[in-house]
Amino acid sequence: MWKRPLGLSFGPSGTIYITDAYFGLLKVGPNGGLATQIATSAKGVDFHLLIGVDVHPITETVYFADASTTFELRNITQPGFKGDSTGRLMKYDPKTKQVTVLLRGLAGVAGPAVSTDQSFVLVLEFLGKRVRKYWLTGPKANTDEIVINLPGNPSKIKRSASEGFWVAENMISQQPTPLTVAQGLRIDGNGMVLETVSFVDQYFNTSITVVQEQRDALYVGSRFVDFVCVFKR
Repeated sequence: MWKRPLGLSFGPSGTIYITDAYFGLLKVGPNGGLATQIATSAKGVDFHLLIGVDVHPITETVYFADASTTFELRNITQPGFKGDSTGRLMKYDPKTKQVTVLLRGLAGVAGPAVSTDQSFVLVLEFLGKRVRKYWLTGPKANTDEIVINLPGNPSKIKRSASEGFWVAENMISQQPTPLTVAQGLRIDGNGMVLETVSFVDQYFNTSITVVQEQRDALYVGSRFVDFVCVFKR
């Protein structure tokens, strides 16, 4: 059996929540040890490709995404995957231990990030090249909207330590030859771009996976290389 963790997030209790492409939603307690499987399906539909997770820093509600209900990680090179729109955004309540499906029909969902006040969740669509907002509270509760369409493919989204959210984005430049251009976008909850940082010098022609801000520095990771770039701001 394969094991492929594709996302992790710390809860306020110190518990680590993990999305694994083959083993579903897992957790590791604050004292470490082996991971415990806590969910493998939602609404009777098995997870096929869990790819991202975010935990609210106060309530410990877990938001996570399944990129497809049809394709597994080993099958994403098949031609049909590029047209797949069966991704789901879900919520796990650690108190009730229940999984709730919030959104369906997402095009290659890449990962979620919940707002600090827990009024909404931003979720990326890798294949759709956009950021979608799902309202949790207020007059728009349980509805969603597209807040920004992107020129490139978004990979992961993380809350910024200052304001907004960091999106790891990879674009393909066709001039003069095809070239991957990696950058980080800091956006607000309405999709307005607050800041753009290029990582072409550090990741030349290589896709990045995540941009995480901590203590006035950006930590940039890529599953295609064996190093982490620390970008001093």
